[in-house]
Amino acid sequence: MENESVHHHCGLFGIYGHPEAVRLTYLALYAQQHRGQESAGICSTDGARIQRHAGLGLVTDVFDPAMLQSLRNPIAIGHVRYSTTGSCTGINCQPFLVTCGLGQVAVGHNGNLINAALLRKEYESRGQIFSTTSDTEVILHVLAKHAQDAARVPMAHVLGHLQGAYCLVFLFPDQIVAVRDPYGLRPLSLGRTAEGAVVVASETCAFDIIDATYERDVEPGEIVFIDKYGVRSDWIVPAGSVRPAHCIFEQVYFADPASHVFGENVHVVRRAMGRQLAREAPVEADAVIPVPNCARCAALGYSEESRIPYTRGFVTSHYAGRSFIMPSQNLRDLAVKMKLNVIKETVKGQRLVVVEDSIVRGTTTRGKIGALRRAGAKEIHLRVASPPIQHACYFGIDFPTQTELIAHDKNIEQIRAYLGVESLHYLSLEGMLACVKHPPEHYCTACFSGNYPMAVDQPVSKFAME
Repeated sequence: MENESVHHHCGLFGIYGHPEAVRLTYLALYAQQHRGQESAGICSTDGARIQRHAGLGLVTDVFDPAMLQSLRNPIAIGHVRYSTTGSCTGINCQPFLVTCGLGQVAVGHNGNLINAALLRKEYESRGQIFSTTSDTEVILHVLAKHAQDAARVPMAHVLGHLQGAYCLVFLFPDQIVAVRDPYGLRPLSLGRTAEGAVVVASETCAFDIIDATYERDVEPGEIVFIDKYGVRSDWIVPAGSVRPAHCIFEQVYFADPASHVFGENVHVVRRAMGRQLAREAPVEADAVIPVPNCARCAALGYSEESRIPYTRGFVTSHYAGRSFIMPSQNLRDLAVKMKLNVIKETVKGQRLVVVEDSIVRGTTTRGKIGALRRAGAKEIHLRVASPPIQHACYFGIDFPTQTELIAHDKNIEQIRAYLGVESLHYLSLEGMLACVKHPPEHYCTACFSGNYPMAVDQPVSKFAME
């Protein structure tokens, strides 16, 4: 993936009933740092009062040991953010914490609401005041408006007003509420620590780092209440009444290979995609190399199926940061050069199969191909473990505008010529969907196919509420 051209969304975590809840939340956010690198935040409660600490930067930048040690609250939620709606500013750091008729309530959000601007306009016309430019704040206004019974939050009624993709963790002084939209676009899982604390996270890799056990996914449309009485569920819409639309891009790129997403291990799925790609697009070559690290699983699968040796063509610096957070293309290009260095002895004189998981603009892939050429590669055959990205996403993936997508107005031969490779093949849509466990119609493939799971009446701008 040209990971400076498409951005992650957010990562969520919540834990109920552990004396080190804040410290474990910190660790779980660290494990999910790949999902968002602009800001991080934790809200925690002693059962009566919620405290918040959030700021811009990585998890390790925002929190220090003294702060973590000072908070011994047994209930906490956390959030790492990449801004899919609203700019990267301090006011948009999550979780948000407000006081309303319900008392204190905090919320963290992963996804994107397609009707947020309309709802905000409606509330502002009634005199409501907004302090951020994030779609997440709209949820709190809807919650405050419809909170008719403070003893039991009418959550299903509130969430029925939202359209789009959303996984949410709410924190009240004495409970956590975890929510997944009826389409199940984004992942959300439940688990339990050895001490019996209930945990919820965007990815199960967060459970691994705190030695928690995965129990199940939060079902599409499910509202999970976690409090001193245990775990119970309600539903936004009747269970099973909406056909799921799991974001296939979670499996292609976003999620950590160690995580279980939508019921299956990410590494296993990506390796299967690589094997399928080798069946669809064989070629004679000397070596298979992944570009960059996130294509390793698919490259391994390609090598296994093709019996072409797998090797490393690039050295990756783990200290350069992820280039997509850079604000300009020039800085992103520089960050890529800092991050990847060609192993010349591996590629010189070799016929290479270069495996990418996806291509967005094509500019960075072209630069990597050029670096391989300069290092003496004899032939370069590019294999992409997903179909061409041709359409915009409105559900939490911050792709460039549709006209910037290289596959939007170029055919395969034109893309091949632009990238400067001997051959180029993408994994077919059917081949990709054959590698996952659920029926094909249970996945959102809109960025590849243009088939959106719900109507998008008008284009949604990231900065619509600025």
